[in-house]
Amino acid sequence: QVQLVESGGGLVQPGGSLRLSCAASGFTLANYAIGWFRQAPGKEREGISCMGKNDGTTYYAESVKGRFTISRDHAKNTVYLQMNNLKPEDTAVYYCARSLISTLSSSLFTVWGQGTQVTVSS
Repeated sequence: QVQLVESGGGLVQPGGSLRLSCAASGFTLANYAIGWFRQAPGKEREGISCMGKNDGTTYYAESVKGRFTISRDHAKNTVYLQMNNLKPEDTAVYYCARSLISTLSSSLFTVWGQGTQVTVSS
């Protein structure tokens, strides 16, 4: 069964860090582009990072560039999103998804995880 499962969300103070995990089953992550998205209440889903298949080229939205880092562990078939210097506006449900194309456009991603909540608050 093809599946993506996110974990690692939680409550963190502004300036803090979290690392999200996206574990894949039923397929090999390296054969697909994997993206991270987030959706805050009342807002549209935002593409924030993507790692391309094969060479692993990375892409970031301006809103997270310099603070978030996407990485991949082939042995664990897992993609990570390291989030540093978190801000209250980073509060959202975070999703990972897979695509055949490296992009931050959510419409091109066909398999999605269930999401993990990240709350940044003092």
